[in-house]
Amino acid sequence: MAQGLIDEISRNDRRNLMSEFDATIEWTRPDGAAFVDGRYSRAHVWRFDGGAEVAASSSPHSVPLPLSVAENVDPEEALVAALSSCHMLFFLSLAAKRGFVVDRYQDAARGTMTRNARGRMAMTRVILNPRVEYAGSRPDRATEEELHHQAHDLCYIANSVTAEVETHLGDSEQGR
Repeated sequence: MAQGLIDEISRNDRRNLMSEFDATIEWTRPDGAAFVDGRYSRAHVWRFDGGAEVAASSSPHSVPLPLSVAENVDPEEALVAALSSCHMLFFLSLAAKRGFVVDRYQDAARGTMTRNARGRMAMTRVILNPRVEYAGSRPDRATEEELHHQAHDLCYIANSVTAEVETHLGDSEQGR
């Protein structure tokens, strides 16, 4: 049955062989602010086609405060969030098709930046820590692991990165 679900999703993917996604990234130097000395704000805005705007910045791990804005989303966090979100969306779809009712899904995902095999700084590992609450019957541990494995295999973002992506399951909960 699981392979049938993957085949069905794959057929849907083949119908949409190419999709394009747009984002507008905008940074503006404040009037009178220096630039060539490297002491400029890294705060900027991401705009998406649906109208959402996200306050963004470099990570304070890369560029020290106050040149970075700690409360803004940085590209590294966004990559981790994109992997987690994509995985979750496929997991929810697979769980629904298998008849499991999910009440809540939460993931405290973490990415690790280190030097890759080529000696360049890269997001080399992302650990997903999904916690799922179910209504009614819940999958046994092996079935839940299978659902997460399938979600990982189907996730477009995971298929697009070279970072190792692991899923660590805790205890999922039934009901509330």
